[in-house]
Amino acid sequence: MYALKAICGISWEVEGIKNIPEGPCIFAANHQGVWESFFLQTINIPTSSIIKRELLFIPFFGWALACLKPIHLRRSNKFKSLKTVINKGSKKLSNNTSLIIFPEGTRSLPQNGLKNFSSSCGLLSIKNNVPVIPICHNSGLFWKNKRFNKEPGIIKVKIGPAIYGENPKSITKSVKDWIESSFIEIH
Repeated sequence: MYALKAICGISWEVEGIKNIPEGPCIFAANHQGVWESFFLQTINIPTSSIIKRELLFIPFFGWALACLKPIHLRRSNKFKSLKTVINKGSKKLSNNTSLIIFPEGTRSLPQNGLKNFSSSCGLLSIKNNVPVIPICHNSGLFWKNKRFNKEPGIIKVKIGPAIYGENPKSITKSVKDWIESSFIEIH
């Protein structure tokens, strides 16, 4: 992260760090590129990400990623993937490890707005009685998806208040609503 700052001129500012709870939680963030995948690993330790299995086969990068013990999925079977997220995610949460989830499932360009959210964050929250912490950022404006060149600037990261609920869909909707309103502010 600091090499990126020194070499490419990309820095960041974080608002709402006080919203991160003491115990395990689920961080649900919009997904625009690679930057947030690296950055979110640093805001709370220990954390575990949910990644597509194919990433583990990238020489060096994938092997290093495997050392972080992520929950890896085969995205071809959505029902089985959701079951894996719930089962393995619940184990991680019970071992005091927070989860990082990108409810959009895949990266989206900032100019296209947000995609639909899967309800995995809501399901995990209910099953494990932990909050979902919504996170919104504008990293895609500077670290463009699938492009080598980076644009200098300041990535804005907003961390929202804990979201609880009794219904997975309403939790997910509250998370998306918060991220959507923040998205409009920082883009």
